[in-house]
Amino acid sequence: MSEHSKPTALILGATGGIGGAVTETLLRRGWTVRALHRDPAAASARLNQRSVGLSWVAGDAMDAASVVAAARDASLIVHAVNPPGYRNWGKLVLPMLENTILAASSAGARILLPGTIYNYGPDAFPTLDEHAPQHPQTRKGAIRVQMEQRLQQAADQGVRTLIVRAGEFFGPGAANNWFAQGLVKPGQPVTAISYPGKTGIGHQWAYLPNVAETMVRLVEREHAPTLFETFHMDGHWDADGTQMVEAIRTAAQRATRVKAFPWWLVTAASPFVPLFREIREMRYLWQTPIRMSNQRLVDTLGQEPHTPLDSAVRATLAGLGCLPHDAGRAASAGAALRGGKA
Repeated sequence: MSEHSKPTALILGATGGIGGAVTETLLRRGWTVRALHRDPAAASARLNQRSVGLSWVAGDAMDAASVVAAARDASLIVHAVNPPGYRNWGKLVLPMLENTILAASSAGARILLPGTIYNYGPDAFPTLDEHAPQHPQTRKGAIRVQMEQRLQQAADQGVRTLIVRAGEFFGPGAANNWFAQGLVKPGQPVTAISYPGKTGIGHQWAYLPNVAETMVRLVEREHAPTLFETFHMDGHWDADGTQMVEAIRTAAQRATRVKAFPWWLVTAASPFVPLFREIREMRYLWQTPIRMSNQRLVDTLGQEPHTPLDSAVRATLAGLGCLPHDAGRAASAGAALRGGKA
């Protein structure tokens, strides 16, 4: 990207965790950003985003015409959108992706997709690289595989795609993840940590600002060797499930008790709450140590953007309103990217 150019990106899902983080990173790096939303005024007010270079566009990711119109002149489409509350997730995600592909083809834009490890089954565990076989044993995993297969087909027709796969998301302002919905309670001081995993089982975490920085650095490379690329991040590997807990305790400055996550309640409520059905299906990720290798990413970028775990957790708790005001403000200001990670 030249110093005088100002490329345009369209964000689908800007009010979500990863969509919001990528939006902030693109703006910081000089991009013009459009965010598609059904109610732009409400979205802008809720996020309090009046950043230079950001504009909200009225439209629905389920409406092909509005996505195509919003993508006009864009060189990047960030597909970070999900149905609200995961309602009808299985029926809506593929049609939404088709609209993104159509818009990317029309505009000559590249698609950026946040990947997941749901694509993989036990035959690929415990260490995943970009060539690991994708044989999931869950409904959600099977749909994620279909999404990537469809993007591969689109790449064969000239539509460029970049997939960046990372661990369990956490970060300031991101509420739809395990950290915010399981481990702590947003808006409340940390008095207990509800941990979903088995004792001694490792888990891979990904700090959203680091994920967004990685994605944008990959997008901004001068040349991409292929039309379809996938990269894995290492993020923060918690080898036995204790490091994240201790980081929360350190940030909260108290000997917080740890309790088991109420899987029984999730199971009982699953027939009635769509989100709980999704959570229950992914329980196996907390029962098996699964780790992605970032070797290809390091070979490409030289390093992986990395914020120390304690700083990342403090900023996350501050963003969720779980720390006293002064401590929260200091934590948010101090959680900058530091160096890299091989």
